[in-house]
Amino acid sequence: MYLNCHTYYSLRYGTFSETELLDLAQRNGVTKLVLTDINNTSAGLNFVRKAPEYDVTPLLGIDFRNGVDPCFIGIAKNNEGYLELNNFLSEHLHKERKLPTIAPKFSNAYVVYPFEQVLRNEMYSFSDQEFIGISIADLRRLPFSRLLRLKDKLVVQQPVTFRHKNDFNTHRLLRAIDNNVLLSKLDKSEEGSEEEKMYSIENLAAAFAEYPFILENTDGLLKSCSIHFDFSKDRKPQNLQTYTGSKEEDEKMIDRLCQEGLSYRYPDGGEGITERLNKELGLIKGMGFVSYFLINWDIVTEARRQGMYYVGRGSGANSIVAYLLRITDVDPMELDLYFERFINLYRANPPDFDIDFSHHDRPKITEYIFERFENVALLGTYVTFKERGVIRELGKVFGLPKDEIEFLSEGRYNVSQLDEVSRLVLKYGRLIMDMPNYLSIHAGGILISQKPLHYFSATHLPPKGYPTTQFDMVISEDVGLYKFDILGQRGLAKIKEALQIIEYNRPDALKAIDIHDVKRFKKDPKINGLIKTAQCMGCFYVESPAMRMLLKKLEVDNYLGLVAASSIIRPGVAKSGMMREYILRHREEGRTQENAHPVMLDIMPDTYGVMVYQEDVIKVAHHFADLDLGEADVLRRGMSGKFRSREEFEKVRLKFIDNCRKKGEPDSIIFEVWEQIASFAGYAFAKGHSASYAVESYQTLFLRAYYPLEYMVAVLNNGGGFYRTEFYVHEARMLGASIHPPCLNSSNYSNVIYGKSIFLGLGCLRDLETRVAERILKERMLSGKFISLEDFLDRVVISIEQISILIRIDAFRFTGTNKHQLLWKAHLFLNKGAKLEHPKLFPAVHQNFQIPQLHTHNLEDAFAQLELLGFCLCSPFKLLAKPPKNNRCAKDLERFLNHRIDIYGYLVTVKNTKTHTGKRMYFATLVDQEGTVFDTVLFPPVAAKYYFRGKGIYRFYGKVVSEFGFLSIEVIKMEKQDYVQDPRYADMKTSTKIFSNNALLLSKTNPSDKLQLED
Repeated sequence: MYLNCHTYYSLRYGTFSETELLDLAQRNGVTKLVLTDINNTSAGLNFVRKAPEYDVTPLLGIDFRNGVDPCFIGIAKNNEGYLELNNFLSEHLHKERKLPTIAPKFSNAYVVYPFEQVLRNEMYSFSDQEFIGISIADLRRLPFSRLLRLKDKLVVQQPVTFRHKNDFNTHRLLRAIDNNVLLSKLDKSEEGSEEEKMYSIENLAAAFAEYPFILENTDGLLKSCSIHFDFSKDRKPQNLQTYTGSKEEDEKMIDRLCQEGLSYRYPDGGEGITERLNKELGLIKGMGFVSYFLINWDIVTEARRQGMYYVGRGSGANSIVAYLLRITDVDPMELDLYFERFINLYRANPPDFDIDFSHHDRPKITEYIFERFENVALLGTYVTFKERGVIRELGKVFGLPKDEIEFLSEGRYNVSQLDEVSRLVLKYGRLIMDMPNYLSIHAGGILISQKPLHYFSATHLPPKGYPTTQFDMVISEDVGLYKFDILGQRGLAKIKEALQIIEYNRPDALKAIDIHDVKRFKKDPKINGLIKTAQCMGCFYVESPAMRMLLKKLEVDNYLGLVAASSIIRPGVAKSGMMREYILRHREEGRTQENAHPVMLDIMPDTYGVMVYQEDVIKVAHHFADLDLGEADVLRRGMSGKFRSREEFEKVRLKFIDNCRKKGEPDSIIFEVWEQIASFAGYAFAKGHSASYAVESYQTLFLRAYYPLEYMVAVLNNGGGFYRTEFYVHEARMLGASIHPPCLNSSNYSNVIYGKSIFLGLGCLRDLETRVAERILKERMLSGKFISLEDFLDRVVISIEQISILIRIDAFRFTGTNKHQLLWKAHLFLNKGAKLEHPKLFPAVHQNFQIPQLHTHNLEDAFAQLELLGFCLCSPFKLLAKPPKNNRCAKDLERFLNHRIDIYGYLVTVKNTKTHTGKRMYFATLVDQEGTVFDTVLFPPVAAKYYFRGKGIYRFYGKVVSEFGFLSIEVIKMEKQDYVQDPRYADMKTSTKIFSNNALLLSKTNPSDKLQLED
């Protein structure tokens, strides 16, 4: 009897989930109802999936509104009707058009106009598909309305938006957030009615007892509707069924492509290849995944045609078919990749392919996919209300001052000391927490389906300009829609640009480079030496302090070791404590036999009996707990967290424990193994995934080993990596480059290299406008280099503010004129009037102004660079107010092992973390006076007393320790060092000013923090 039910996917309006709606229906004896969220279909599929569990027959529709103003309700008679409604809504969402007050003619959907709308629109005639909705509140007016005569058109339309008073209060807060107003200023017209709630069937029937024909009409409408989506285990994939248009042709095509791939990938043949290929092809064909593989083949083939670099990874990297089709570059035979992780008879879904493209190329390949295939959409996701955001939003709604909102959002309050309003913010914040806030786009998921995607939901049109589903990846898989992951990655852009830079800087060298010859790279001692010594700055996935530390501890010097390290570094392995155990077993002979469970060691001999990869979970569940492969895969999927709360995951967990007990395993071992599985929590990689990452790591390591300067320029030009820009500039200098600030005659917009000289680009200047930089470069290209300041001003339209930036960074140094004199000249030459936007017919005659002799302090350049670039090009140690009291560096750590050391370091990065007891501690990486990196750790007692105050130089006193050969300093005392005063302000009263926006400038240390460090 309920035709108009809302969930919290009626964004910033509804207040509870689709499962809570079903629970509410069950408690009120409602066996059939229609979900009609406001201009949204996000909950539709899951509502249909879950309804049988509540003995409810689900129906779908849409509440069409302009803002909160109702137009009409569409109710799908069947799936075709749902498609019609989704088409209609999507068209208006895409074009941001106002919805009409009168519905179009739907062939397979009913339209219900709210009672008030019929009167307001003065509607007198209705088609067979149109009805008038009467709520309980409308019954008071119905006896006096002309509409009572239209007995066969009246149906029950009792909206369901709230369950109780708390829901209504939450709704008002959501409306205030949506309108960005104080709660007290929220217009009543923006709210729903508190009477929009569900009554038991008996009470609803009693309310309409005087009008039994309304109940009969409603019952007839409901009985004429049905919706079906297949969520069974045996469901058919809803992806594009065939690539060529024929299943037989698809199978012939994949056979042919695999045969062609054999000669490319295995020119010398190999043992077991044909057997593995035939086994895979049989399963792929049997499970109907041929088109899925061919579509991925189509995408990567087009990418190669356009000269794009890509990396194929995910569970699909375990497949020899994917390797032969060149979807991936990982040889599953070489790595003995676990076939059942890739695909097995128990899996309903195809393998997962993540295809990474350069961030430059990803938009192009996405456009190709939308043009190439018919039914395509980006996969949606929901951005939910999170704690800090909720407090900020509700703080504004309740009118809290900004400082009180900040105080609450930091979470350092005592509830008993808060005022009433602050407590209300926290109370209602808990109600709103994790509700969907707005629709967004999945990181890389694209759906290519057999049916129009509006068959499953409406689509919206985010700024990217592509239709995007209103449901997420979890329900997408449930209904048989499997995504194609097209992801953007800067690492690939670095490789591609490095080769372009080599082409112009060392043209003869390019001919000898085959960046895809990874087999050769794996055997290269120079590259493996970089890995073993962790000299990996700028290299994909292996440059972070944690990875550098792990590589040294494991003494990794080969590809297989790097594959393992790529997965061991993931939080899942680290959290379980097995990362340390893995290192111990790797380094200590005999430990594996003593500590490893025999079954675990037998399953995973290559990783010393330690679960490292996702497929290890399948192996352990299958061989250790006797779960079938389907159940084992449920465990593997459960690790992602998406399915962890589902009942099927819990059933498999209980069976895992029960099976192990039946085999006689002690509970201590059972729960230890289970904890290892549980701790993965979606953070472990599939082995093929790690192998794909390691391939790209080797490509970047090759470039760093043999073309380090060109590669560092490419890193800089593509947004850096784990570290700040200045450290890649520093690394380039350490590798032999000379670094130059931007120059008008030598620099481009991005960074450029000539021989061993790197000129920073105009784009590095923080406040230089892009259009000004483009104008300068265009003029230089058209008319040649600039010869003087006057020549530049005659040729380029520029403001005094913008030219001041260029002069201060010394971009006119080719003139040989002092920058202060240049600033005087610029001010004298540039008047405040508008400049002509076209070339002058005749060269300008310039007056020769007499400018006094001016001088530049040698530190002025450094401070100007700090302001304009964010870092200086000289050593930051030259800026210290007091020179270091010693010259100890990273090379001295070994000499001080197990002793205390006093050392200075420039801060590179800090990892702020917590111990298992919740206490704060820090890991910090720094650069010493010679430019070499070293590491420190501040354990909780020290971290409670000292903390890092942003960029700058710190003096440390601590103990040098070694863990598995990796040296670091356990800090006892720490002090930030002051810089000299900026010479540009040295004679001013403001010379002690702290430049907070230029972190390194004159940062004064609190006198109370001064330490007496031992020299």
